[in-house]
Amino acid sequence: MKMRKIILLFICVITAVGVWADENISFTADAPEVVVSGNQFRLSFTVNSQKIRDFRAPNIQGFDVLMGPSRSQYVSMQNINGKETTTTSITFTYILMAEKEGDYTIPGATVVVDGNPYISNSVKIKVLPPDQSGNLGTSSSSSRNTSSAGSKITNKDLFITATASKTNVYEQEALLLTYKIYTLVNLTGLRGDMPDLKGFHTQEVELPRQKQWTLEHYNGRNYSTTVYSQYVLFPQQSGELEIPSITFEGVVTDIIPSSDPFDIFSGGSSREIKKNIVTPKLTIHVKELPEGKPADFSGAVGLFTLDSSISTHELKTNDAVTIKLVISGAGNMKLINTPEVAFPQDFEIYDPKVDNKFTLTREGLAGNKVIEYLAIPRHAGEYTIPPIEFSFFNLKTQKYQTLRTEPFSLNVEKGEGNAEQVVANFTNKEDLKVLGKDIRYIKMGDTSYSKKDDFFYGSFAYWMWYILPFVAFVVFMIIYRKQAIENANVAKVRNKKANKVAIKRMKRAEKLMAENQTSAFYDEVSKAMWGYMSDKLNIPVSLLSKDNIEEKLAGHHVPEELVKAFITTLNECEFARFAPGNQNEAMDKIYSSAIDVISKMENIIKR
Repeated sequence: MKMRKIILLFICVITAVGVWADENISFTADAPEVVVSGNQFRLSFTVNSQKIRDFRAPNIQGFDVLMGPSRSQYVSMQNINGKETTTTSITFTYILMAEKEGDYTIPGATVVVDGNPYISNSVKIKVLPPDQSGNLGTSSSSSRNTSSAGSKITNKDLFITATASKTNVYEQEALLLTYKIYTLVNLTGLRGDMPDLKGFHTQEVELPRQKQWTLEHYNGRNYSTTVYSQYVLFPQQSGELEIPSITFEGVVTDIIPSSDPFDIFSGGSSREIKKNIVTPKLTIHVKELPEGKPADFSGAVGLFTLDSSISTHELKTNDAVTIKLVISGAGNMKLINTPEVAFPQDFEIYDPKVDNKFTLTREGLAGNKVIEYLAIPRHAGEYTIPPIEFSFFNLKTQKYQTLRTEPFSLNVEKGEGNAEQVVANFTNKEDLKVLGKDIRYIKMGDTSYSKKDDFFYGSFAYWMWYILPFVAFVVFMIIYRKQAIENANVAKVRNKKANKVAIKRMKRAEKLMAENQTSAFYDEVSKAMWGYMSDKLNIPVSLLSKDNIEEKLAGHHVPEELVKAFITTLNECEFARFAPGNQNEAMDKIYSSAIDVISKMENIIKR
């Protein structure tokens, strides 16, 4: 038995050593992804070791081998933390030429390193037809043709296309807008602004700052191309929506040959040429969502799934229970309203916590929307929370679909505390119910009486009539002087009045909400929140942003959760005006969130 364990251990050690060796040896093949038929290009195989033998090239079909393999060796030395390391690599290079257009795959080569065989990766190469203008193009994707001196740059030499992944969509269905550069000249600069897209909720796709150029055969010519910008669009209304044309300003570097026949080394001078590039406009046909919307439909469009869980089924009164809801899929996830949970009437209910975990794709936002509902039962008993419903328009079936959770059963036992005196229904903190009492605030104990005709002169009240005004005058002077001193400090005055000014703005926002002035309401809420922060922190509004507000508030010991709530409320305020569904509900929620955030900030940020 011992011998078996020793043998097994030995095999594991040998395997581990082999794996370690494999991790340190790399054997890679490299070639351009796109070439032009009739052009030469390099195919190289590199191994990071000098202990090699038996290099064997693959069977190269579809290409003429003009030269190779040529062997070269590269040695690099590095000094890291005083330790010097030397790396040696050997490269085998072939010069190839494409015979005809098409898509080709060159299989991997093989080599033996220190007695172990290795195989490289295969490479895929797309061969383009020759340029119809007679210019064969270039084998390098990073270089571009240059217009000759004095030549005019036409719209066929340099242009930008605007393409939409879909032109016929439903409301809230995502589509991808792409701006792509095509050039035959040496484009060294480009500037352009995002178009004004009315009727769309827009999100920009984050692209690498360093543009990756490649060759593409377009309308009979081989252009150097790259994607300049991309946007995911969510149409907010039906009908014919237009993506207008925009104008880019391009800068082209042109080489002017030297007029001196004896000057053969300078290569001439260069000049910059500005070129305006106008993109085409697009028309998107947006179809209205069909009739028969479910009662709880709030505008979700895409493909989604619904999962749910509950923290416990057994608890005591005054203990918290959490229901977790996870909406997964792809679509207009940022604009999805939170589903409602029908908790029993005498449960204390808190606003749900929402955590968005999604990324931007060509199909919209993909990922998860995690919602946590917290409630506290105040009375013992057996309760059932009915199924939670979430409805959306399924783009695959083009029908409405309703997802339902299972009902949740709760067994609540009596815990500590007096549940009979608890104020219930805390959802809006407005309607109060007193449970278990018929009459309150009846004066108990002895009662004193006075005669109707008692004379006022010389009584205690008579003297207080003289004393109280004098005391009031003294108190007034003290307060007035203190106020005058405080008013001299402008920053302190702004800090002190910040809450008052914010409440005044919020009352104005409440009036706008009642008048259903949606846009003006969200502007007023946003001004109230940013104005409050400006006054409280003594920082101009122009110097505050979502990027630096977290740092500023952290300096005043504001909890991370409250900072996140502040930013979340601002984001909801920005997106709610474009969101479908019940605007009154959305405005009421944002109004309550803003009031709550400002109130909590007032208790923490003090000077």
